[in-house]
Amino acid sequence: MDPFNLPPPTDTLQQLEHLEKELANALHAAGQTVLELSKDKPSLKQAETFTSNFLKSLETVETGLSQNIAYLTQVSTAQPHEGSSYANQKVMQMAWHRLKHSQTRLNELEKLKNKHTQENNALIASAAGIKTEPQEP
Repeated sequence: MDPFNLPPPTDTLQQLEHLEKELANALHAAGQTVLELSKDKPSLKQAETFTSNFLKSLETVETGLSQNIAYLTQVSTAQPHEGSSYANQKVMQMAWHRLKHSQTRLNELEKLKNKHTQENNALIASAAGIKTEPQEP
């Protein structure tokens, strides 16, 4: 299982369910081995068969879990991987915040400009002897 090309989440869950069943098979085989060895006259062939089944199931579980852990490690370290949109969402969110901040700052500057324009107009009018009324922004 390549961590950059994982199946959809439903397939991943099915794989984990399969690993869970394999683990149950491994435990069952281990139990059968111990049961066989605890008999008064154990069959070594039976014990070896159960042991072989245990090791095969255990290897399948180990391989599957290692692949899933590698994928989770890849995802949790913020490395780029197929199927993740976290980084893009974070970039978009930061751009949105910068846009809102810029709009707020531009509105503040527009209000300041209007205030200074009114004050300048009032000064010019008073210097020329014309009376003006303040304008609404």
